[in-house]
Formats: sequence, C-alpha cells, structure tokens
Amino acid sequence: MLVEALGLPSLFLVIGPGMGGMQALQWASEYPKRVFACAAIAAAARQSLANLTINELGRQAVMADPDWRNGAYLAIGSRPVRGLAVARMAALVGNAPEGDIRARFEEARAKERMSFSAEADRSGASFVDRFDANAFLYLTRAIDSFDLAADFGGNLANAFRGSDTRHCVISFSGDVRHPPEESRAIARALIAAGAPVTSLEIETTRGHDAVSADEPAFEAALTGFIDSAAAARGLALHGGGA
Repeated sequence: MLVEALGLPSLFLVIGPGMGGMQALQWASEYPKRVFACAAIAAAARQSLANLTINELGRQAVMADPDWRNGAYLAIGSRPVRGLAVARMAALVGNAPEGDIRARFEEARAKERMSFSAEADRSGASFVDRFDANAFLYLTRAIDSFDLAADFGGNLANAFRGSDTRHCVISFSGDVRHPPEESRAIARALIAAGAPVTSLEIETTRGHDAVSADEPAFEAALTGFIDSAAAARGLALHGGGA
C-alpha cells in the first residue's frame, strides 16, 4: 500500500539480513512483476527449531519481568528492562559463532564468573535503552510464524515459479542463527523454479554478526550483484554503486 501510495510502479531492489531477508523473499514471491532484484542475506524460508526456542525463551523472559505489567508498562511508568536484557543476551548467543561462544564459556569457567560475557551484558544494556519490549514480542512472533512455502503446498520452489526477479542469496560460514544450508535450500528452490539466482557462502569467523561487520568479500559480492542488476535495469551507476 505504501509503494502504491508513493506512485512507484516497481522496485529495483528489496534487500535485508535475517528477518529482513525473509521479508525480501516474501516481496519477491508475492510481487514477482514488481520486484526487479532481491538479495536475501543470512536468512531462511522459515525459522529453525533452535531459533524458535531462543525467541520463545526471550519472550518468556520479558513477560516474567514484574515490570512488564501484562504489556501495560508505559501507562504506569515502568519498563521490563531486566527481562528485555535477558532476551537480548539469548539473541546474542544465537548470533555468535560456535567457537566464540565456547571460548567465552571456557573463559568464564576458568575465572569462576557468574556471567560468561560482559560484552554481551553491555550490548544488552544498550539494546533495552533503544528498544520497546512489546515491539520485541510482536516482531519475534512474526518471524517465528514466517513460512514461505506454507501457501504453496510446502514446496518452496512454487513460491518463485514464473518469477523473473534476479536473486542473490548470501550466507556466512559459522552462522549458527541461519546456517549456510538454509540459504542453499533457498537457492535450490529458486533454481528449481527457473528463477535467476546467484548464491555464495562468505568465509568468516564472525558468524551471523558478519552482516554488520567489515567483511570485504561480502561487500564486494553484494556490490557486484547490485551493480550487475543496475546495468541490466539500465540505471546509472554512481561511484561503483547503483
């Protein structure tokens, strides 16, 4: 509705990591004639059991905080910051590569610490300052209910059948949140549907966090895809970017 209100007949590129990548895939599936290119980064066609568990634990932590007040915390001037911080910690653990998490646990054990990651604690404090608890509940429920193949008889390829949208599917080695095999499943479905697709796995030690890190190989691959799509669309390039 927003795109139509803005008078845009089509979109050049829909792009996003994680949940944003799921949304990008949904756009490309639902509006194949209006989306020229789609880039799904470290995403999946539906949530894994591990992610469902992490998100549910996060929601339970928020709702168990006495300051949540059954969702009416703002009306009485409170915020469930402790529960939201625990939820953020769970998400950080899910995002980090396995080797990193094991190293942090071992360090905490050796030093007899109660918490295995002071870094995660600081990030959690920053998160609760800028994020609303109820928004966290609704967003995680939305992502947990996402299943792109559900409306197509469980066949993911059918979600892209007959689409001319150009796709780029990028994953990161060591990504525990959305492992590369989930991206490969998307790429296989796109190939089966006859949709144009480029798929690659970026070697990194950062896991899922590589989506926001300085990864030259990732930047080069994504820039190359965007520039190629822009040239095919007949768009002018400005300094190497569309």
